[in-house]
Amino acid sequence: MKIIKYLFTAVFAFLGIVEAASCSVCDTHCMPDTIRERLHLPPNYTDSSQWYKTDRRADADIFYIISTEIADYKLADGSNCHYADTYSEQIRTALQGEMEGVDNLISGQMNFYSPFYRQCTLQSFVNDSLMAARMVVPISDVRRAFEYYIKNENNGRPFVLVGFSQGAILALQLLSDMTTDVSSRMVAAYLIGIPVTEEILAANPLLCPAKSASDTGVIVCYNSVRDASCSLWDRSAVCINPVNWSVNDTPATLITEPSPLIPSSEQKKDTLTITLDKESNLLFVDGYTATDYIIPIIGKEGNYHSREIWLYRDCLRENIQHRTKQFFRTRKQ
Repeated sequence: MKIIKYLFTAVFAFLGIVEAASCSVCDTHCMPDTIRERLHLPPNYTDSSQWYKTDRRADADIFYIISTEIADYKLADGSNCHYADTYSEQIRTALQGEMEGVDNLISGQMNFYSPFYRQCTLQSFVNDSLMAARMVVPISDVRRAFEYYIKNENNGRPFVLVGFSQGAILALQLLSDMTTDVSSRMVAAYLIGIPVTEEILAANPLLCPAKSASDTGVIVCYNSVRDASCSLWDRSAVCINPVNWSVNDTPATLITEPSPLIPSSEQKKDTLTITLDKESNLLFVDGYTATDYIIPIIGKEGNYHSREIWLYRDCLRENIQHRTKQFFRTRKQ
């Protein structure tokens, strides 16, 4: 757990929470701190139902790890379950909603792979020790999914690793595990919505922060807030402005619809000023009008975590394409 132990803050939901669902077969699992948890059967990644895939016959892929989409729910015996059941259609619907949405927002013409995994529920992030104990299960699943993808789906193509929120924590672990052969094919890793501390950087030489729009083999990180008082974690050592792709405090203008929950035709566009604050290493967002962004249970007014992909969707899509083209140019030299 060399990545997780450095993350001292919770990570949160993307768009929706599954409030309740019925469960199928579960078994027990002994956590490191002796907590006994009820677990569903692990996903079998040879089963196509455990993947969301879009094959566009492209020369490069996106491997996307979703954020937290479910809350605690009741099992048939009345006990609470804290992990997703990847074989439950009701829960799969919530997970696949994010997969499809992000695929449509950022993939462009690239292939898209996203595994279903036994993600922790939102309540798992109320304190660091509980988070660390429960993250053992999703890490195990996503590690197996990535290994399967590399061996059976990737076929040697360059890939972009993207994780959001809980998915970004898991992407960090994949980077920690990655062999030189695999990392040499990684265009970039977008670790969206979490802090990356100095301790994490020191422990993982592969983590090279992006400095511009064009560098490859780098990590891209940012966290958006109204001001520093709205942050939910300690200072991150890594941040880049995803609008102008600068690591200085030059403001950038972003014009976009503020909410993914309202049809675009029913929204007025916001004209936002996005500034990287060097003291806090946060993105300061000025001019944002939406009021439906606060995450249940542990959200905070002025913290725009739930919109970290939506607001910058066009910037992310264009930059992923740009870095991938740059990767191919560099490899030909």
